[in-house]
Amino acid sequence: MTITERHQYILAELQNKGSVHIQDLCDQLEVSGVTLRKDLKMLEEKNLLFRTHGGASLNNPYAAERPIHEKQHINSYEKQRIGRAALSILGENDSLMLGSGTTIFEFARQLNPAHPITVITPALKVGIELSDKPNIEVLQLGGLIRQNSSSVAGNFAEYMLESVSCGILFLGVDGIDLDYGFTISNLTEAGLNQKMISTAQSVAILADHTKFGRRGISKICDLETVRYVITDSLAPRESVTALEEMGIQVIMG
Repeated sequence: MTITERHQYILAELQNKGSVHIQDLCDQLEVSGVTLRKDLKMLEEKNLLFRTHGGASLNNPYAAERPIHEKQHINSYEKQRIGRAALSILGENDSLMLGSGTTIFEFARQLNPAHPITVITPALKVGIELSDKPNIEVLQLGGLIRQNSSSVAGNFAEYMLESVSCGILFLGVDGIDLDYGFTISNLTEAGLNQKMISTAQSVAILADHTKFGRRGISKICDLETVRYVITDSLAPRESVTALEEMGIQVIMG
């Protein structure tokens, strides 16, 4: 089979199925994975497909930023379950850090500790939600407020973290890519996310199944940086297995 015939076959499969996997194409076309990766790269350069982890898709895997009032209605049931599952790793930590995002907010809504804790957060909605709860003292990071996320970002917030540490950071992301790492869809918040990660003793990512195989514009950390990934039961099995093989504890909500 010529390279042109392979490309035509790949594009036909994409039209029929919406996505293709390299291993399946290897079996069907009887060529190596190296050859197929080169084929997919060439087709992507021609804007005919989007490469994903282990294959390709007709849909853009890059996450686009949406306002928080829109995101709160997307997969709300899964986010509630993820928030509840995240409670299982609190342990005896007396300090937590919560990032921004609708999944993190669901976790904050369900957080009712039996012993006093301090919660550090850049997210206004999270701070307000927790401020009236018993046993919770809130350290609200300051800075410029981003309307899309109702959260602060910038040098002021990062400066406040210089003299702070915490047990666990709970962080939302817009993309989990096994080849690239964890990403968000806004450049402005990336620096603060990276600073929060460096401040925490361990990092827990809260993300529903739609975040797998996607990339936001801003990388915040490698996969190896994270200790926990808390997701829902619809998360792709192969991705969950790959994360577990890296030593990451995956918890299903």
